[in-house]
Amino acid sequence: MDMTVIYALLVLGVLGGVFGLILAFASKAFAVEKDPREEAIAEVLPGANCGGCGYPGCAGYAAAVAAGKAATNCCAAGGDAVTAKISEIMGVKAEAGVKMIAQVQCTGGCRGHEKYEYAGIADCSAASRLPGGGPAGCSFGCLGFGTCEKVCPFDAIHVVDGVAKVDEDKCKACKKCIDACPRHIILLAPYKTKRHVAITCSSKDKGVVVRQVCDNGCIGCSLCAKACPKEAITVEKNLAVIDYDKCVGCGICAQKCPRKLITVDGKVPEVKPAAPKAAPAAAGAAKAE
Repeated sequence: MDMTVIYALLVLGVLGGVFGLILAFASKAFAVEKDPREEAIAEVLPGANCGGCGYPGCAGYAAAVAAGKAATNCCAAGGDAVTAKISEIMGVKAEAGVKMIAQVQCTGGCRGHEKYEYAGIADCSAASRLPGGGPAGCSFGCLGFGTCEKVCPFDAIHVVDGVAKVDEDKCKACKKCIDACPRHIILLAPYKTKRHVAITCSSKDKGVVVRQVCDNGCIGCSLCAKACPKEAITVEKNLAVIDYDKCVGCGICAQKCPRKLITVDGKVPEVKPAAPKAAPAAAGAAKAE
């Protein structure tokens, strides 16, 4: 072998060794110590990496908590049990968070009012790119092709009879379905009362338009708002909206809604018959002496 090649190899070997030593020294000299609590928190997290906490995966959330930049009760998938463990690691008092669930603001009442027949890809995002934003007659209605169902990591949302339905027991409020819905008709709602009240409509059209494209969409009549004893409902842009800080779950609004779109614990309550009025006293009844 040519001596030039041998010398070149020797020089490269020496340089490689020198640079290796320099890198080894630098890795120790400039190493950033990792908070041991971060690793401990990561171990108690469920590993769903759903992003419901607002951080990029469980590792990102663990780092934020250990650094004091995030609360201990942000893990939607883990719930109160994980909150308690994280709080113990951080040496703070566990504060239970308000249970949140995804809520589909549509009853599917626009079925039968389609603008045209759709025969494309079974995907809401694809359908929404067509003229009119998709085949549904209501521009605020669920398209029903299951894009939200496909992205849910907890099997908590399914299309039933053409409209997305949330399994409240499985939902972990990870927001993936919310981000996936092209019509933006899914939102997070807090479960703060024993009976959860929901207005399952997103339409901001006027009542006369709603009646033409949906069998039970909100017409902005304000009967629910007038009936609410806590003033927890207002009508904004032709749509009834619940203030969950005021709502006590009485369900009176659901009883008054003429369109039967307000649900209590996921169901439309039966309207209670009005109490019979007392019979008037007989005319000419003798007065007591």
